[in-house]
Amino acid sequence: MVEKEFVMSKKDKEQTFMVIPAYNEENRVQPVIENIAKLGYKMIIVNDGSSDNTLKKLKQSQEKYPDNIFILNHIINRGMGAAIRTGMDAALKHKPKYIVNLDADGQHDIADINKVCEPLVKGRAEAVIGVRPFKDMPRSKNFANSIMNLLTKIFYRVDVSDSQTGFRAITYDALKKIDVDVEGYIIASEFLRQFNENNIKLEEVTITTIYTPETQSKGTNAKVGIKIMFRMIKQILFE
Repeated sequence: MVEKEFVMSKKDKEQTFMVIPAYNEENRVQPVIENIAKLGYKMIIVNDGSSDNTLKKLKQSQEKYPDNIFILNHIINRGMGAAIRTGMDAALKHKPKYIVNLDADGQHDIADINKVCEPLVKGRAEAVIGVRPFKDMPRSKNFANSIMNLLTKIFYRVDVSDSQTGFRAITYDALKKIDVDVEGYIIASEFLRQFNENNIKLEEVTITTIYTPETQSKGTNAKVGIKIMFRMIKQILFE
């Protein structure tokens, strides 16, 4: 017998908050957040000091879905980690049962929200990461992300299939146990480090990734990977 595909119930959705950082996403962010709003989720969008019309586009979407879209604004660009931290702190004040973090650039299939949340709702895990199939990645990203998996394993002793994913979910109780206070792309590895150190049960699920020229230009590349590596070393030696 084929198991029925899991779908978030109306009650589950009401107990879930999305946290979405956005930086210079004027051409991509509206379809992402409006489609999520149509599903009935509430979300906090953090405009991270965008220099384009991202904030204007967010406000236009908010006018359409005032009960679902909440906007926070960084006056200057502070980095992915800081934007996620701002959104997570705001989400905690609403005391949702589940918090989901995903990117604003359209690289994630919002249908995968069900897959990422299922282990939390069913009580199998306290945190979940969405794993991108590396075989589908452009070669340069495949290499950079493979290196980051290795560095995360070496420095943080966490062995996962996709350490740099931008799609994750966590329970309210688990999020209260950790203090993720970093500014850049190291946020992805930092989540894993703190999940491990706080004995937060983690599960991985495979997600769909939509690659476009825009999404390929962002995220972890060799330059970003080197910065993250030195940040890891500094953290281990001096913090």
